[in-house]
Amino acid sequence: MSNESTVKLAIRQNKQWAQKTAEEHPKLFSTLASGQSPEILWIGCSDSRVPETTILGLKPGDVFVHRNIANILHPGDLSAGSVIEYAVVHLKVKHIVVCGHTSCGGVNAALGNQKLGLLDTWLVPLRSLRRQHLQTLKGLSKDEAARKMVEANVLQGIKVLRENGTVIDAMRDRGLDLHGLVYDIACGELHELDTDEEPDHQHERKEACETHHA
Repeated sequence: MSNESTVKLAIRQNKQWAQKTAEEHPKLFSTLASGQSPEILWIGCSDSRVPETTILGLKPGDVFVHRNIANILHPGDLSAGSVIEYAVVHLKVKHIVVCGHTSCGGVNAALGNQKLGLLDTWLVPLRSLRRQHLQTLKGLSKDEAARKMVEANVLQGIKVLRENGTVIDAMRDRGLDLHGLVYDIACGELHELDTDEEPDHQHERKEACETHHA
């Protein structure tokens, strides 16, 4: 089947989906047309096998989304930073989810040493994580090492969020919650990681990263 015929099929199926959704949720589209008020910001991987709204069992309008290769977060990413700013300050989401997944191509690439062109620049944060955990990873099987890296990458994303001034303010002022998840593609289930922060680390982070207006 050609790409063109696949797109045409998708467009036809969209009409069927819109009709079915309107029948099941008569007010949904008119409500969405007037604005959005999602409670969740989802930061995930671009992988086609991890469609956030579908795997969460939610509807259009429930999840604000930022996706990139291997769900990498770093402070200098203006695209992710803009999404976080808009979601937290303007949409006032109540939860931010960082979600990695098994069988992640970006993680597997970072665990290898093949030249990948522009992707090598993007994967630098993942390769840095690999370096930090190198001795542990060497003692694991290929699958175990990949899982370890997926989890470490999610936890690193949570760390980046906790050092973001906008997120710090929302956590302090209105109880914004952060969640780290791993999606298991083989079974379709989400697993939550322990993202609790030690009190000493929390105090140090706030002292170093929390900013105020002059």
